[in-house]
Amino acid sequence: MTSMPPEERIGSHIKRAEQALLAAKNTACKPAAVTVPQYAALLWLAEKPGISAAALSRLCGVTPPTMNTVLKNLQERGLIDRTPHEWHRNVLETRLTEEGRAVMERADAGAVRVERALAAALSAEDRERLVELLGRCAEVLDTLK
Repeated sequence: MTSMPPEERIGSHIKRAEQALLAAKNTACKPAAVTVPQYAALLWLAEKPGISAAALSRLCGVTPPTMNTVLKNLQERGLIDRTPHEWHRNVLETRLTEEGRAVMERADAGAVRVERALAAALSAEDRERLVELLGRCAEVLDTLK
């Protein structure tokens, strides 16, 4: 017997929800031929053109080496351009191409359907409370690093 029953482990419930969300978003992004990490990168690049790979990795919640792989694949497909920063030559600025924007918009349409379905399953009060609770969970876990 373990010191804490699995059904009482909040982390297990969070992980299950995360896995279900990722599976739904993978299905939603499939018509655009991108993975969820690729979609996340494209989405943030649409919001923050010129962002560095390091900053993008933090926003997308992946490691810098993983983000470099994501960006390499997106660049090979012609979905992004990477150019040296005007003053910091060792920093590459990353921007969407026209095709990258079109792919992001296709993937985003599917991802938004997932987000709206999830939101529709909860009342406004439940959504607000869930966001608050998840924020508290993140704060507690950040102190344990």
